Amino acid sequence: MSGVGLVRASVKETPPPPQPAVEAAPDPTSAPGAVVPAHLARSAPTDITISRIGVRAKIMNLGVNADNTLQVPPLTKATLAGWYSLGPSPGEIGNAVIVGHVSTAELGPTVFFKLGSLRKNDIITIKRKDGSNARFTVDGVKAYPKKTFPTDLVYGPSDKPSLRLVTCGGKFDAKAHNYVDNVIVFATAF
Repeated sequence: MSGVGLVRASVKETPPPPQPAVEAAPDPTSAPGAVVPAHLARSAPTDITISRIGVRAKIMNLGVNADNTLQVPPLTKATLAGWYSLGPSPGEIGNAVIVGHVSTAELGPTVFFKLGSLRKNDIITIKRKDGSNARFTVDGVKAYPKKTFPTDLVYGPSDKPSLRLVTCGGKFDAKAHNYVDNVIVFATAF
């Protein structure tokens, strides 16, 4: 799976989205003796809430495009987040991946516009189709150039229920009509 160019958007004149503080990405391997949180059975996510940045959004299921890149919510549904349904569901063992647009030309800021302002220990709640909630604490937030997207950190294995939120960030390249970076939130279930 290629992560390059995951979330594309054209923007109208809005302030740039918040960028992550300088934080290291979390180590994808568990520390010796670390407690692994209990995991949930597979169930599709339906809603995401991140109270600190005002996110309350429905989640749609996504797959892959013909070129093996992740599908993204259509720009006509830029207020929705999208779950990579070929991977773990939020709360299952592994890295569940949810993506969303940062902005569009028609709407300006959208669902994940403030994602870069999340900080360690912020709470993310995912409502699931089975009626349960998967809750996560943020471990770190980091921006990566799209050219060097950290595919293994996002889609690679994890021995605990983990979550990756992905959107665009960094400078907006007006010529390419796209942001140059991806902002990634790393979180672990509790």
